[in-house]
Amino acid sequence: MATDRYIWPEGFASATAFTVDVDAHSPWLWQMRDSRPRTIGHLEQRRFGPRVGLGRILDLLEAHGIKGTFFVPGIVAEEHPDMLPRLLEGGHEIGLHGYFHELVDDISDAEFTHALECSLELFERQTGRRPLGFRSPAWEMTPHMLAECRRLGLYDSSLMGYDHPYTMDGVAEIPVQWGIDDAIFFKFLGGGADKWPPQPTGPVGETWAEEWRLLHRWGGLFMLTVHDWISGRAQRIAMLDRLLGEIRAAEGVWIATVGEIAAHHMATQAGAFAQASALPGPISSHPARTPS
Repeated sequence: MATDRYIWPEGFASATAFTVDVDAHSPWLWQMRDSRPRTIGHLEQRRFGPRVGLGRILDLLEAHGIKGTFFVPGIVAEEHPDMLPRLLEGGHEIGLHGYFHELVDDISDAEFTHALECSLELFERQTGRRPLGFRSPAWEMTPHMLAECRRLGLYDSSLMGYDHPYTMDGVAEIPVQWGIDDAIFFKFLGGGADKWPPQPTGPVGETWAEEWRLLHRWGGLFMLTVHDWISGRAQRIAMLDRLLGEIRAAEGVWIATVGEIAAHHMATQAGAFAQASALPGPISSHPARTPS
């Protein structure tokens, strides 16, 4: 058991954040950037998100009195210019999520910086506000990406080094977790490429509830991540409704946006865990070892 119990605002024993990666069709556009696909099934699945799923998720959050954080790729905001203002009008937070949901291994450092700056400019133009946070598509970061977040004053929510906030190379890291992301359980595109069928909501919902109960007991952060086109489906909305009902009924839970959690961390814990979260040095700096 870790002994570095995190200190939340007075009166709270743990924190919960409800986040939505509003990918919509952006991963499809990135995947198909060099081709002209003949089929439209995959694209239509993803378009369900902005058409139907996002509205259902917003209704769910309103019913529970919860403000969420929505990480939106630039191209999604560009093609749906009413989306970002609508989210802000509802009291929610908006954050950056790439421009075309571009993957780290597919782009250079310069291309990442260009995409990040273009997203910032678009968000400010559409809303008059500068977003505070970034979440990397596919949840991977590089030292350059962290340095750019630091330069632009952004928190990051892409890594998994703790299950509470920590500081990574001078950047507030508000960690995620694969086990409470809907895509690994429910993403199913068809066409023969899927490795397994979508999982039933009952066992997944109970697994998430168990994770939340333990993190609440241990004083951690329950960072739930869903997607507009995946969890906007009816039975997943029902699953989330049950989970949020349990969380809302508990005492001592700080239900906050990721930006609020990042601000708390930077104000009170900025120096904590700095040594443990330092970036690794080059491989050549370590003694040579014989493979076992």
